[in-house]
Parts: sequence; C-alpha cells; structure tokens
Amino acid sequence: MSSARQSRIALLQTLRQPERAQALGDAGWSDLVATARDANLLGALAQRLDAAGVQACAPAQLHLDGVRRMGERQHLSIRWEAHQLQAALGMLDIPVVLLKGSAYVMAYPEIGHGRLFGDVDILVPKEALGDVESRLMLHGWVSAKSDPYDQRYYREWMHELPPMSHVQRGTVLDVHHNILPLTARNAPDPAAIMARSRPLPELPALRMPCPEDLLVHCLTHLMHEGELQNGLRDLHDADQMLRRFAQEPGFWTRLQAVAAGNDLAAPVALGLRLVARLFGTPLPPTWLEDLEGSLAPSRRWSRWLPAYEAALLEPFAGAVSVRAAWARQRIYVRAHALRMPAGLLIRHLARKAWMRRRVAAAESGEA
Repeated sequence: MSSARQSRIALLQTLRQPERAQALGDAGWSDLVATARDANLLGALAQRLDAAGVQACAPAQLHLDGVRRMGERQHLSIRWEAHQLQAALGMLDIPVVLLKGSAYVMAYPEIGHGRLFGDVDILVPKEALGDVESRLMLHGWVSAKSDPYDQRYYREWMHELPPMSHVQRGTVLDVHHNILPLTARNAPDPAAIMARSRPLPELPALRMPCPEDLLVHCLTHLMHEGELQNGLRDLHDADQMLRRFAQEPGFWTRLQAVAAGNDLAAPVALGLRLVARLFGTPLPPTWLEDLEGSLAPSRRWSRWLPAYEAALLEPFAGAVSVRAAWARQRIYVRAHALRMPAGLLIRHLARKAWMRRRVAAAESGEA
C-alpha cells in the first residue's frame, strides 16, 4: 500500500477516533494536516480534535486554529448571503430552497461545523428562473460565464443557470431548477423536493430541504460528479447527516421512499455503500438490498464501489498510482455519460478540448 493511501486511511480513522492523534509526533501531525487539507477536511478534523480535547503539536495547531477561524468567518458569510437572498427574492412569493453547505449552516450547524464552502446553492421553480435572475441582477449578482457556448450549455441542457457572482462581495451563487441536468439518465422531480421542504422561521422566503432530500442530493451529486477532489468531504457530510438523522423515527423508511420515488435509488445505494465502507457509518441490515430490490441488475451501481474507493483513497496533488488514475478516468467518462446522451456528449467534449487548445496556444504566444 502506498504511503499516500495510508495517509488518507489514517485521516479517516482519526476522524472516527480522534484520540488516535495523541500518539503522533511532529512528522505525523504534519502528514495528517497536509492530508486533511488536500481532502478539504481540515476544518472537520479541527472540529473533531477540539471536541475530543486533543491538542496538536504547535505548528500543526496553528493550521487547525487558522482553518477553524476561516470556517467561522465563512459561516457568518453564508448567513449574511441568506439574508441578502431574502431581500432579493422575498417579493417573488416562490419557494427558494437552500441546498448543500448553505442548508447545513442555516438548519443543521452540527453537520456544517468545520466545513469550508465555495459557493451558495439554491433551488427554485424552473418557470420562475427569469424573474429570479432579474431580481438577483438588480441586487448585484452577474453571470460569471461570458462565453456564448457556456451560456447555451447551462441554459439548454443543465440543471442550473450559469454561476453568478456578486460585483461587490465576490460571493458565488448557483441557481438550480433541478438537482441533475435535464439531459441526465436519472430524472428527479424538483417539485417534490420543494413540496417536502420547510420554511426558515427567520427568513420566510427561504426553505430547507427535508433531511431525506438533503442526504439524497449530497449522494446524488457526488455519484454523478466526474471531478472527485471534494469526494471525501461530501462523504463526510453524508456520514454526519446519517448519524444525526438516523435518530429520527421513520427516517430510513422515508429515505427509501424519497430515493426510489425520485429515480435515485442507484446513486444513493452506491453512495451509502461507500460512506459505510470509508467512514464506518452504521446502516440497517438488508436496507441497501431492499432499496436496490426494485432495480434491474444492470441498473445497480454497486459494481463501481472498488473504482470509487481507489479514486478517493489517494491525494489529488502529485503523483498517483496507475490504479487510482485509471479509476478516476473511468469515473470522469462515466459521469459525463450519465449527464448527456452520446451525441451531445461527443460534441460537448470536442468543443471543450478545442477551447482548451485555443487557450493554451494563446498563452504560449503571449509567453
């Protein structure tokens, strides 16, 4: 087993049993911090160690304290952005559902504690996209994509508008009208997600997904994602949700109904197998088999478990093993195939490759 793979396994073990870190020397702390940073789990590690009363060596503690303060600032920023969304969209009288990290911060801080964020995600009705975009532009958000092809790609085929950034604050906002692309093989129903959501008491225009939808979206997004740099972080989110939500009566029955009813049983089952394998998350006996029971064998995704495990258990910076590189390439191609039919996929990838060559040639000419 490579040292990089061992480091990631050691990180996962430390997240489960933070007391293990008490035996580390300076070199061990350095490796643990570097591995957690590469996996975007340094904030989660800092929170777990702090809760367990484990003190790192002085240099490592500086990094842990720094990421903790950064997380606190980002969480304050998320709350501020939620209030700005209330001001921008409150008059439209439509459901505005917070997704992913912003939902954790606003409704389940124990899940989002220690997590770092890149953007804010919301889900709105597709028929209201024009009004939503207009209101956001009036409040300072602009499209971050200027290329005409990118605009067409998002607006005709994807499940969201082109990303928007605020001209003053620089925050990035993703406005979804579904949780998967319109061209994807799986076809979840966004109206059902909105119907199951509940309002935030202090921000009446904003809503929270129900716990089952929050977990299903997390796993579905990861299992359809071709770039896995944040894969362990997303699985950690799922692990924290499961440990929190499984205490609620009827959770597993509702989760099965939501996953199967939204055409997402296959990605949810694979995601849960993966989170149980890597994080030791407890699952009810035979529950996964029951979830997959309605699927034909050809539609079950569990055969991809070894590939995802190989892809996630090595760092994304620096050299990787042939096995991990091959697994990541297969997952990347598969993710695109899940998003689009073959003809559209070939045209899209050819276009992106041509654009990359043009950018590279322009940069070379400038050099």
